[in-house]
Amino acid sequence: MKQQTNPKTEPEEKNNAEDIGVEKENIREMAAVSVKNEKSRICCMSIIGEIEGHVILPPQSKTTKYEHVIPELVRIEEDDAIDGLLLLLNTMGGDVEAGLAIAEMIASMTKPTVSIVLGGSHSIGVPLAVSAKYSLIVPSATMTIHPIRMNGTVIGVPQMFHYFNKVQDRLTDFVVRNSHIKEKTFRDLMMETKKIANDVGTILFGEEAVECGLIDKVGGISEAMKKIRKMTKK
Repeated sequence: MKQQTNPKTEPEEKNNAEDIGVEKENIREMAAVSVKNEKSRICCMSIIGEIEGHVILPPQSKTTKYEHVIPELVRIEEDDAIDGLLLLLNTMGGDVEAGLAIAEMIASMTKPTVSIVLGGSHSIGVPLAVSAKYSLIVPSATMTIHPIRMNGTVIGVPQMFHYFNKVQDRLTDFVVRNSHIKEKTFRDLMMETKKIANDVGTILFGEEAVECGLIDKVGGISEAMKKIRKMTKK
């Protein structure tokens, strides 16, 4: 006897397989995945390693490419099926222009956004961490605040120093606007000379980042998911 197949289940299985394939591709290329239940659908995006800008980094470096992240943020903002964005951060920093561009995109989104600092969020990772509407940090995570610096040849003229100051002001203004830290506090942490050996700046651990107003709360992934679910309900 020939076994009959259910014509209704075949298209469903095909669609599920296609969805899984799309999700795997998003994880591989953009480090992003959508998590859904009967209440809401949240997109989880990872920003890890070094933020890659206009210069391609060596292949052995773990990078987050801004030309991948920015279009993905546009898709999340315009996709009615996605209710919010959860940003997972473990970055050493990287290209200032690229990092600030991503941070500005996240800060201007209308959908609920929550960030959580896991291993660390250093340098340009600080604006990325505060760009979400609500931010968390795990107790063992760290954040490094320091002045901007540039590799390569620098022209030793007053105009270059003025340019560095203007870029630093942009970063400081963004952090102050998108967190609860005071400008003077942030600048003091940035210019501290006794906290880091052979460098200028400050390393903040989880609770310290909350105490100074940089991050909203100490917490892990469960607190982050509860917070964004609550924000999406509103």
